[in-house]
Amino acid sequence: MLQQLFSPSVQHTLDIIGIFVFAISGALLAVRKNFDVFGMAVLAEVTALGGGLFRDLVIGAPPSAFADLGYFLAPLLATVLVFFLHPQVERIQVAVNIFDAAGLGLFCVTGTTKAYDHGLGLTSSAVLGLATAVGGGVLRDILANEVPSLLRWDRDLYAVPAIVGATMVALCIRYEMLTPLTSGLAAVTAFVLRLLAMRFHWRAPRAWNRRSNVAEEELLSPDLSSAG
Repeated sequence: MLQQLFSPSVQHTLDIIGIFVFAISGALLAVRKNFDVFGMAVLAEVTALGGGLFRDLVIGAPPSAFADLGYFLAPLLATVLVFFLHPQVERIQVAVNIFDAAGLGLFCVTGTTKAYDHGLGLTSSAVLGLATAVGGGVLRDILANEVPSLLRWDRDLYAVPAIVGATMVALCIRYEMLTPLTSGLAAVTAFVLRLLAMRFHWRAPRAWNRRSNVAEEELLSPDLSSAG
């Protein structure tokens, strides 16, 4: 089905662009955590390839990350760029976030479609589409000893746009409407929702009638005063 939507060369180019941008976000977090160059490369690779690798392992497909050398080299290139130019890259963080949102939209669509191509049901395919889009970021945060961004109340919506995009693809498959136009529309929808979430700071609701008096930041960071 993916071959029917995009030519192999277009699909490969889009994948490399998405991987490269995701890798930049991983390398930048490594810089903020004061990691060395090896740590930067690890976070870049995990961020860029983790979601797709998880998807491929679940569906039993040869992992794309190991089938194409370009998939492995793109995060290393991003690492080199951030290593030498991280102050400049930080200054264009808005542009990086925009490309990251585009990668999110692309990967939730291709992840859902690939999972369906390998025999999964529509719901399972949509879930793996979500995992493809956000899985690398979750692994990045865990390795960096951070609460994953998509679990934090104080971060703009990230998983929800991917869920919407993946669901749109699943519905298009269900009603035999999946075409390059509708798949592109699903990717653009996820992309625009992510941009709007960043622009207007949309966040998911928390538990109704919360009664906790604990300060918000204490919930998000360990209590170092009890370390002994």
